[in-house]
Amino acid sequence: MLALRMPWPLPALVAWACAWLIFVALQREVPPVAALLVACLLGTAASVLGDSWWRRGLIAAGFPLSLALLGAATLPTWAWLVPLALLLLVYPLNAWRDAPLFPTPHHALQSLASQAPLPLGARVLDAGSGVGDGLKALRHAYPAAQLEGIEWSWPLRLLCALRCPWARVRRADMWAEDWSPYRMVYLFQRPESMARAAAKAQAELATGAWLVSLEFAVPGVLPCAQLRAPGGRVVWLYRMPLNRVEA
Repeated sequence: MLALRMPWPLPALVAWACAWLIFVALQREVPPVAALLVACLLGTAASVLGDSWWRRGLIAAGFPLSLALLGAATLPTWAWLVPLALLLLVYPLNAWRDAPLFPTPHHALQSLASQAPLPLGARVLDAGSGVGDGLKALRHAYPAAQLEGIEWSWPLRLLCALRCPWARVRRADMWAEDWSPYRMVYLFQRPESMARAAAKAQAELATGAWLVSLEFAVPGVLPCAQLRAPGGRVVWLYRMPLNRVEA
């Protein structure tokens, strides 16, 4: 996507400028609070295009912060809860305990099928699918697989479904869902959640199924293979049952 190829801080500047243009234009037609809502909604939606957590926060918060500092609108005190409510809608608190929105690079999984072959029509889950970058990378690796995504945030789930119409994308809690129907579960989480993911995979995935993690390894478990993705990131492959390191 063009926004992802823009050098920083261009994506933030474009998002802020668009939010301001919409806010100024709408003030002539609707109450200031409604104009604030639409402009903040645009900024929050644009935040998913940031390539790191802090950049996404800056994109989303830039317009309301600049509006507050400039005092360019007369708004009731409660109206300043609108940006916070929108952020919580897109990034719910329980999702913060897992990974923030980490997009999978397009070609990160291009060699995965050679190390982890799957039968035709195998079900593959992207656990925490975000806006669909992981599903796109999985489709590139396994064009004949049945791809599914789970995402807790319903705006992100909607965007993911729009970007990946060939996949089944559901709003659900990845930790509460049963992983047993899948031949592979793909994750791009964070280090603190990898032990929990491994325990769930060990308990629910069938023998021979795969747990695949981009960037972060499972502590205390030997991987079956490692792939070096473009850009230097590592893809960790684990096959069930897990091969734990002896203490």
